[in-house]
Amino acid sequence: MRLNFDREAERQATAVHLLNTPKETREQLIDEYRRRSESAFAPSTLRNYRQIVAMFREWCCANAFDPRPPVEPGIVAAYIDYLGGRIRSTTIETRLWAISKMHRAEFLATPCRHRLVELALKGVKRKYGASVRQAPPLCKGEVLKTIRQMGDSRIEMRDKAVLWIATDSWCRASEIVAFKVKDLMRQDDGSSLLYVTRSKTDPYGEGAYAFLSEAGTNAVLRWVEMAELKAGDPMVTKSQRHAVSRPMDPATISRILKRCTGRNDVSAHSTRVGGVHDAFRLGCDLSSIMVAGRWSSPEMPARYGRRILASQSAAAVVSAAFSEGVSAEASSDHAG
Repeated sequence: MRLNFDREAERQATAVHLLNTPKETREQLIDEYRRRSESAFAPSTLRNYRQIVAMFREWCCANAFDPRPPVEPGIVAAYIDYLGGRIRSTTIETRLWAISKMHRAEFLATPCRHRLVELALKGVKRKYGASVRQAPPLCKGEVLKTIRQMGDSRIEMRDKAVLWIATDSWCRASEIVAFKVKDLMRQDDGSSLLYVTRSKTDPYGEGAYAFLSEAGTNAVLRWVEMAELKAGDPMVTKSQRHAVSRPMDPATISRILKRCTGRNDVSAHSTRVGGVHDAFRLGCDLSSIMVAGRWSSPEMPARYGRRILASQSAAAVVSAAFSEGVSAEASSDHAG
């Protein structure tokens, strides 16, 4: 009979085994884990992890707790109580992930699975809510209006290429800045496909494709010609003449969207949210939306479009049907 693999039980067994091994061997294994983590995780993930661990250690020292693993579950629960109301529950969960990784790095059982910790997190969610902050939508109509109002200066040509890529492809900022000129693949109808080499949901680089319209393709090609970019150069880069051709920081995409639209509330993610809103309004099904945004599950696009879905729900359809009847009845009464 095949048994299900219990990862936590395996980790605990490994921890027990390590306790019985010589100190030098245990330290070598821990060093190897840390070294392998450098290549197994994205640099941004490792930076986030180190920052979170540093904040946790600072809080422990300020409250006379020992931050060195193994940390008692009660201490982690108290940390959650401290964070409640200060940061969102999803951010607290990210903090717990880092604390768990800190223990796994030394092959110790994580305190974050302890019932005290689970109850503390449930309590914070119940008291302060568990809503997820969503980027405001930036729909295609508004982006196209913005593009039509732009001129043909060097920076505006670069920015128009960025806007077209963002609104057509629904790509994340990290994906947009990673595109090279050679990733643009022309199609017979004038549109193009953008080859997404790697993404947040594809850390191992299996690859995917994103759509770019004919107008978007032409805008990108005009920018590539103006900037004299080569096949291996970044598709979007600094707009200054003779500037070093290197990828932009992902945060720059958000700054471009803010500057061009005049909206301080939008971010690079807003065109993904806006794309989902447009798709639901036009009656696109969830599976095609998942393909467009390269989502592996329906949870996120459904969350993005829940306001639109509510206005298209059965309740809205029924209300509209009866409203028509009420309006017709009222008109008849008025005529009589």
